[in-house]
Amino acid sequence: MLDYLASQLAGVWPELKVVAKAANGLDALRLIDEEAPDVVFLDISMPGLSGLDVAARLAAGARPPRIVFVTAHDQYAVDAFEHAAVDYLLKPVNLERLGKTVAKLKATLGAPAAASAIDAVQALLAQLSAQLLPGGAAGGAGAAGAGAGVGMNVGAAAAAGGTQPSAPAPVAAPLQWIRAAHGEETRLIPIEEVIYFQSNDKYTSVFLAGGESLIRTPLRQLREQLDETNFWQIHRSVIVAARHVAGTKTDFRGRLMVQLKGRPEQLVVSRNYVDLFRQM
Repeated sequence: MLDYLASQLAGVWPELKVVAKAANGLDALRLIDEEAPDVVFLDISMPGLSGLDVAARLAAGARPPRIVFVTAHDQYAVDAFEHAAVDYLLKPVNLERLGKTVAKLKATLGAPAAASAIDAVQALLAQLSAQLLPGGAAGGAGAAGAGAGVGMNVGAAAAAGGTQPSAPAPVAAPLQWIRAAHGEETRLIPIEEVIYFQSNDKYTSVFLAGGESLIRTPLRQLREQLDETNFWQIHRSVIVAARHVAGTKTDFRGRLMVQLKGRPEQLVVSRNYVDLFRQM
């Protein structure tokens, strides 16, 4: 996989210099320390240290490289990567998709990574380690040759590397991803796509523009993990995303109703939460 990716990169980014390749996470860490690359391609499933372990170490550094994940995860996980401060390539690597990744990298290499982007990477890694890869482990041992990072420099740098992070326990940041069941699939949903949450017996329904999924987290517990400036509780059983509120109206019974962007239903605001909408 490494040689194939390197040959593909040579075609779409001829000025790029691949300075090192690593067959496992430990070698990747060593090579990154030696080469200080501008860009690192990381397979999620590497022996020794996973791509997530390596990326977590890199994101904690003073000058993290641009990270591109190479992953065989399902499309919903890929959607999550696409919304993050890192890019992704789905195996087998598609040349057209690789070209888009290269264009994105070229556009960002001129300036240092913004602090907000680094924070986003760290938050993504923490949630993926906990949710996508149970126990924080690196999804499987990875076949030989299939779990390596390619690092590059524009002059650039090396393969992926990092030591097992010492499990920092920052004050819990607001949720950025929701792991939800949808039929027989499990989706990893960016929090920005959630229109509202509704208590549903022992579960919580997650409503998106394109449908509904279920999570096992009770609404009361979920509320504590959400950014209250972006998610408003409007009823004992409903929390709505402020960005998806189109407006309000009063129905024939005198109840205040929230109108949504992206969904046709209207949500009842209980009397305890009417004050949220006084200015609307």
